[in-house]
Amino acid sequence: MEIQNKIVTIQQFKKQQSLLSGKKVVFTNGCFDIIHYGHVHYLMQAKQMGDILVVGLNNDDSIRRLKGESRPINSENARAMMLAALQFVDFVILFGEDTPLQLIKAIVPDVLVKGNDYTIDKIVGADFIIEHGGTVSTLDFIDGYSTTNIIEKIKRS
Repeated sequence: MEIQNKIVTIQQFKKQQSLLSGKKVVFTNGCFDIIHYGHVHYLMQAKQMGDILVVGLNNDDSIRRLKGESRPINSENARAMMLAALQFVDFVILFGEDTPLQLIKAIVPDVLVKGNDYTIDKIVGADFIIEHGGTVSTLDFIDGYSTTNIIEKIKRS
């Protein structure tokens, strides 16, 4: 699939969802402001949990609300293109809310994944996924890789 075709709206994804029948859909989300090795490793692990990996991507406005006016570093279009370029990412869907709950409810993925800095009871949408027969998992991070650390290192240099 071409990179541009992997970046879809929720409505476009819903139209294609019937083609995914019988496939295990994995969902994760984040800002992915400066994509680094930790992100790539995390997304590869998430993809291994199913057949289709959908990444919910905070849009620029939601990142500013969550992280402050100096963020994001990269625009939503640039971040979406970089994620879509990864062979193991099947779909990227931008969302503007502070949490991906509406997106999770619209997609109803089989697996909801977040980093292990969250406990399952703190993962947005976990209750909904479990109620609908899905699973919720956390994945380990690779120490030393974070967008905040990268930004701080650049500031010091």
